[in-house]
Amino acid sequence: MEFSSKLLERAVNEMSQLPGIGKRTALRLVLHMLRQPKEQTLGLVEALQSMRNDVKFCKSCHNISDVTLCEICSNPSRNKAIICVVEDIRDVMAIENTSSFKGLYHVLGGKISPMDGIGPHDLNIQTLVNKVSEGEVSELIFALSSTMEGDTTNFYIFKQIKDFKVTTSTIARGISVGDELEYADEITLGRSIINRVPFESSIKL
Repeated sequence: MEFSSKLLERAVNEMSQLPGIGKRTALRLVLHMLRQPKEQTLGLVEALQSMRNDVKFCKSCHNISDVTLCEICSNPSRNKAIICVVEDIRDVMAIENTSSFKGLYHVLGGKISPMDGIGPHDLNIQTLVNKVSEGEVSELIFALSSTMEGDTTNFYIFKQIKDFKVTTSTIARGISVGDELEYADEITLGRSIINRVPFESSIKL
């Protein structure tokens, strides 16, 4: 792809590094921004800079937040004894949209995947184990995607906390095996949370 401007080429190259954005789509987006009022484009740049520089991760659940303790963890009406274990913020948003869960979350930041070089120590697992060991958590809900990596991660965490007095459950298989949580419709996902089943019944020890 030939460019008449090095500045345009650089912008397209940077934009094309985003997931699902190829060079042609990147060029279309960059040209669109060039046609917009300068204030609108600068507003986007400022929003991205502010997000990158100022966004925080909740000290308790590792969810993305504007403050040290996210709004969910600091909400006194949430049930702090029940923790829903998810992969990332997209899953938190998906479950929150169902209005079916009133506990807290714990964002792992990924799934165990040896093929991708991701092990247990690359995830926020130890802080979850620490929470359970303090004795204030009565139930962990495993809400990872129904994939081999998700099941491996669930089982690893289960082995780490099995000696503590905590109930473990997993979302009902209303979610198709192999599906990512964020793509499930709200009704199916909500029912999967409500109709969760004991984790032990979902595995063969």
